[in-house]
Amino acid sequence: MTLPVAMGWRHLLFANWPTAPAVVDARLPDGLEPDTYDGRAWLSIVPFRNVAVRPRGVPARLGFGLPELNLRTYVRRDGKSGVYFFSLDADGVLGVLAARLTHRLPYYNARIEMRLGSRHVSFASERRHPGATPVRFACRYEPVGESFAPNPDSLAAFLTERYRYYTIGRRGELRSADLVHDRWSLRPATVALERNALFEASGFEPPATSPVCYYSPGVDVVSSRNRPL
Repeated sequence: MTLPVAMGWRHLLFANWPTAPAVVDARLPDGLEPDTYDGRAWLSIVPFRNVAVRPRGVPARLGFGLPELNLRTYVRRDGKSGVYFFSLDADGVLGVLAARLTHRLPYYNARIEMRLGSRHVSFASERRHPGATPVRFACRYEPVGESFAPNPDSLAAFLTERYRYYTIGRRGELRSADLVHDRWSLRPATVALERNALFEASGFEPPATSPVCYYSPGVDVVSSRNRPL
């Protein structure tokens, strides 16, 4: 049985690339379909720091933290929207094992360095998971412009305001969990990509265009139990 988890997501970059729905659909499990905005599916890379991770109800000071990096897309099932993760890299063996075993999420152990500058964030990840293809990623991102709350019908809301994730269990069953947090406060962002092998590692062609980027200082989150559908 999984327990509800509380945590904080900090200093996030949402780097988003449009793609054909058929490209995403070919990589989704049965029961999920691509969610689209103006006819396009999206692939997103999200580096951030996860802080105060602990079972819900446990004081935040007793939680642990770790930097993370994920490759995700946006999906629907029975009219309900959510996120599907192709990979999640994190720097912490115990956290990776716990997420894999209890929440059935495709986590990989990685060595990650995340540095906060006066205006920018430097992020570098090298996957070192046993049996997995090595993957390297490095970028430098910076918020620009004024903060805003995304309009509900906007692309920014489509790419960030997601309150459910879907994953696959050990027997191939589709599972989901709900997420509770405040609405995102976003800023436009710029990113300089130095290395990016995440797409190829999940079977996608490298992006040929520049991403649409947003930055957020973060939110506090509670995830429900991960349940089979």
